Amino acid sequence: MSDSDAWAKACAEDLEAEKARRRAQRATEPGSPAEEFRKLFEAVADKVSGGLGNPLLGGQAAQTVQQLVNQAKAVVEPVIERNPQVFDHLAAAGSELLAAYRSAVEGHESRWTRGGAVPDADDPRRDADASHEDDRKDDEGPGTGQHIDLD
Repeated sequence: MSDSDAWAKACAEDLEAEKARRRAQRATEPGSPAEEFRKLFEAVADKVSGGLGNPLLGGQAAQTVQQLVNQAKAVVEPVIERNPQVFDHLAAAGSELLAAYRSAVEGHESRWTRGGAVPDADDPRRDADASHEDDRKDDEGPGTGQHIDLD
C-alpha cells in the first residue's frame, strides 16, 4: 500500500469517526423547551402510573390514577402543540431569574466574606447604599422618606 492510499484511508476513517461523534452529540442535546416539557410530563406520568400499580393499593386506586393521568395528558398536549413559544419564553424567564438569584447570592457572599466591613472606596455600590441609608429614619421603614406628589 502506498503512502497516499494510507493517508486517504486514515482521512476517511477520521471523517467517519467525526461524523459518528457528531451524530451521538446531536442525539444527547436537549430539544426545544416544549419538547423537554413533554418528555418531563411523560416521565412523571409514567412514574405515577407505574408506582401506583402496587397490589397493596388496590386496582381501583390504580385505575383512578391512570384515568387522571390520561385526562392531564389530554389537557397538556394541545397546549404544548398550540403554544410552543410559551415554553421558550418560560425557559428564558427562568434563566433570567436564575441569573438574578446568582447575582444576589454572589453579592451577599462577597459582603459576608468581608466580615461586614465598610465597602471599599472603589466599590460603586458604596455611594448608592450610603445615600439611601442617610435619607430615612429608622421608624420610616424601607422607603426613601421623600414626599410623593400625587396631583
